[in-house]
Amino acid sequence: MKSILKLAFAAILLAAGTVALAGGEPAAGTWNLDVAKSTFMPGPAPKSETRTYKETPQGTELTWKSVGADGKVINVQATIHYDGKDHPVTGSPNFDTLNATMVDSHTVKSVQKKGGKEIGHSTRVVSADGKTLTLTSKGTGADGHPYDNVQVYNKQ
Repeated sequence: MKSILKLAFAAILLAAGTVALAGGEPAAGTWNLDVAKSTFMPGPAPKSETRTYKETPQGTELTWKSVGADGKVINVQATIHYDGKDHPVTGSPNFDTLNATMVDSHTVKSVQKKGGKEIGHSTRVVSADGKTLTLTSKGTGADGHPYDNVQVYNKQ
């Protein structure tokens, strides 16, 4: 009986490992903001934004470059771990840590913090066909004003 239980346990572990490997990072690749399909409250919308997600042994590397309505360029970098713990972010004027949790194979929820204080929440959803990424964010910016954005990206 113990041998059967050990074998069943090993099979479950092997199956779980196979599913994890097959799943991968659904956001992997380069994404360009579709400004026309996105909404920015209070605005204005950026002129452009490109996000790149890359799987690495250390986690998912995220880099994004945003060109604001005023022409100011922001370059942000982070390594995402889906463990619900705070991890550093560089280059963002709004937050300096991010924690993320995988909800399902295409959905991630995250919390952004600045100086240890929670300032925002986001939900990232990659469409079933893998061609669209939607990032819904609510919080308070570095300027103290609330924001409520829906950003739609197309995969390149």
